[in-house]
Amino acid sequence: MTGKIHSIESFGTVDGPGVRLVVFFQGCPMRCKFCHNPDTWEPDGGTEMSVEDIYQKYERNKGFYKNGGVTVTGGEPLMQLEFLTELFAFFKEKGVNTCLDTSGICYTEKRKEEYQKLLAVTDLVMLDIKSPFPEVHEELVGQELAPVLAFGKLVSEVGVKLRIRHVVVPGITEDEESLKEVGKIIRGFSTLRELEVLPYHKMGEKKYQELGIPYPLAETPALEKTVAEEARKIILESMRGK
Repeated sequence: MTGKIHSIESFGTVDGPGVRLVVFFQGCPMRCKFCHNPDTWEPDGGTEMSVEDIYQKYERNKGFYKNGGVTVTGGEPLMQLEFLTELFAFFKEKGVNTCLDTSGICYTEKRKEEYQKLLAVTDLVMLDIKSPFPEVHEELVGQELAPVLAFGKLVSEVGVKLRIRHVVVPGITEDEESLKEVGKIIRGFSTLRELEVLPYHKMGEKKYQELGIPYPLAETPALEKTVAEEARKIILESMRGK
């Protein structure tokens, strides 16, 4: 089996614990207005790679990954569920820590058993919650919120560690009501271990220009890091029922 791979980062330090091999899958059904990887959207792009091809890249720098492992991100990795499961199963057999960075958007109850097989070989899930409100979520990313929350629930049900990621976008997800709602939602995830609140940035704008795609948030200013830190406090207080 082969998968469509956009690119591979040999020494990732922000996508999971330790130093990691970060594999960017090609293809994504989301159209997030603040996406900084629009070049990963189309499922027909990328390079065909086998599990062994990817493992060989890990093996070359194995010594650096002693306290890390492999992270799969995208794009949206769940679009290639079978290949992703095979990849993680292979790495787990080698004793490598596995981390999945996902929006959860592809999840469906009809394929629950398949997702359970994936999670059985996954050590950490980093789940992005774009907005806690269905209508805002759909406007912001072009997809429904329900599959995201259902996937988060499944991750907790099977006992896999969970890290929530939330991007604070000025004028869209910055308001207190929205932040408190995020807290209420993630309060129900029993395996939640970390909360990462990220400030919206404009680093992806140049890619849109190169691809000839209008940048949806061209008029939206980048968010100060200190504002994101305060937003995190609001979410945590809401989680504790305050």
